[in-house]
Amino acid sequence: MKIKKYIPNTITCLNLVSGCVAVWLAFQGEYGGALVAIFVAAIFDFCDGFAARLLKAYSLLGKELDSLADVVSFGFTPGALIFTLLSQEQIPYFLRFAGFLISIFSALRLAKFNLDQRQTNSFIGLPVPANAIFWGGIVFAFHAFFANYWWLLLFLTIIFSFLLVAEIPMFSLKIKGLSLKENKIQYIFIIGCIILLIVLRMNSIPFFIIWYILFSVSLNIFAKKG
Repeated sequence: MKIKKYIPNTITCLNLVSGCVAVWLAFQGEYGGALVAIFVAAIFDFCDGFAARLLKAYSLLGKELDSLADVVSFGFTPGALIFTLLSQEQIPYFLRFAGFLISIFSALRLAKFNLDQRQTNSFIGLPVPANAIFWGGIVFAFHAFFANYWWLLLFLTIIFSFLLVAEIPMFSLKIKGLSLKENKIQYIFIIGCIILLIVLRMNSIPFFIIWYILFSVSLNIFAKKG
């Protein structure tokens, strides 16, 4: 039995382990550590698909395992971050659980993705890894700010829950070769992220995702006009 067929699923399990660590750190209020764990999970999430394509080791088990790992790493983790942050504020107790809307809509997003044949080269709705990176970044950078504006945190929770399942086409970040023409959109996005990083430094992480959303929406508007 060939070992290579197990490599993608092993990498997916590392994604899941990273997600479990991220959840634990989120509940401990270790926002920086949780953000790092989310990034590590995202790297493994990219690598398992890359390994499956490289080794031609696709399987139905791998597809289902990938979605289950993503629910934890990129669905449960942001919910845990929002819950922990809201638990530190003087708000009605039941509102602290509002962050788990993100977890619910992340699961719906992943279920739709598995069934939607349109999402082979692009996405419909905000990808769950991008959503998790947004929440990891914004809670890490601005948790003190939200102490006075917890209602804004609830508002963002509703907005991003909607974006996860919205019928909004969003481009893929996968770069095909080094051709400027074929990867023009991806290169423009990367340049924008570099500018944000220079200007905002560590606070730039959630703005990468906002830039991704706005750029995707702009591309859709220009495509319709064209």
